[in-house]
Amino acid sequence: MTLSDQSDLKRDPRAQGARHARKLGADANSRLTSSTALVLLVLLAVEGVTVIQVRALLTLHVFIGMLLVPPVLIKLASTIWRFAKYYSGSPDYRLKGPPPVVLRILGPMVALLTIILFLSGILLLFSPKSWQVELLLLHKASFILWFGCMTVHVLGHAGETARLSTKDWVRRVRGRVAGSRARRLLITSSLVSGLALAFVTVPYVGPWLGARG
Repeated sequence: MTLSDQSDLKRDPRAQGARHARKLGADANSRLTSSTALVLLVLLAVEGVTVIQVRALLTLHVFIGMLLVPPVLIKLASTIWRFAKYYSGSPDYRLKGPPPVVLRILGPMVALLTIILFLSGILLLFSPKSWQVELLLLHKASFILWFGCMTVHVLGHAGETARLSTKDWVRRVRGRVAGSRARRLLITSSLVSGLALAFVTVPYVGPWLGARG
């Protein structure tokens, strides 16, 4: 962009609006979604190890689970945003097109099951003992359904995640879509807040185990 172009951009509100639209457009959304998905895949892999021996690794299970909460919220928000923009007729999102039909059908199911899985896990830790049998059953059942849907979801988006997840973190290409710094800051902040949430929650694991014992 030349100095003349920059001057025109400053004077013309419509040009500024167009630049802002590109910053918040489909490409930016895809980068945010894919970067967050990569973070989630790594953390979920660790969480999956704890599921194998969940009682022995319950503290780590809870810690990773709470750490996951803010990135999961970002992923849900970016996915819902894409859904809303596409079906509201946004040209940028219309041009990019929708996911395959199977993934469009699975999307709402994955989102709902993710909410149920995390919410039941959090409630299980803090709820009265009289609720725990039902909540534990809900947590386990939602995990089984979530795992099946998520497997298809991850495989369906594997190519896009591999292609876009690191774009905002590589200096050579991150500037090609505006807003990379804000996206990096958002993901980093979600991990920091997730760590804080995890450290605050972990002390409740001992009393919970004692109450169940």
